[in-house]
Amino acid sequence: MKKFTLKGLSLALVLILIISVFGGCSSQPENNNESRLLNNSGVANNNSPSSDFDNDDESESRTPATELVVRFGDRGEPFIMHLYDNDTAKAIARHVGTADWRLPIYNYEGYENWEVMQYYDIPSRYEIPSNSETVTKEAAGTVYYSEPNRIVLFYGDAEVTGEYTLVGYFDDTEEFRSAVEDNPVLEGWGNKIVQISDGE
Repeated sequence: MKKFTLKGLSLALVLILIISVFGGCSSQPENNNESRLLNNSGVANNNSPSSDFDNDDESESRTPATELVVRFGDRGEPFIMHLYDNDTAKAIARHVGTADWRLPIYNYEGYENWEVMQYYDIPSRYEIPSNSETVTKEAAGTVYYSEPNRIVLFYGDAEVTGEYTLVGYFDDTEEFRSAVEDNPVLEGWGNKIVQISDGE
């Protein structure tokens, strides 16, 4: 009788051990999925090697803004850049939605109408499609994209021939023109800067 009880107890312990091992294995994938979901949402483990890739996927599915907030200088007043409905404008808005841009401002000094236009070079890591057309006359406040990776702003009326893709526009007001013209040179840089964000 004692042998049967010890044998039964041993069998019961072996069964409990097997159940716990298999039970532990079956819950493991569930934890991995939970971890993966957190990584994709950016809530946990932002240092994982795939977190940059995951964020790129998220930016691809994000609906781009139809307006961007632009400041001329670090302390400049915000101005709204209204975007046109095209692939170039959508790509710019999508990229700005993932990380605000703070770009140096350059001008076309020496070119005709240089005093009413300026440009901002976008880092080459951002891919932006273009559908350029020959433009010969530009209205104040108009924003264009010019290959490779350059935004061109006309803050005064101009007649300049170029290959541009129309991106958007600012309301042409005295405040807007003054903000662009009076934007101070950033100390230590030798350039003015522009900040572009989606306003969120």
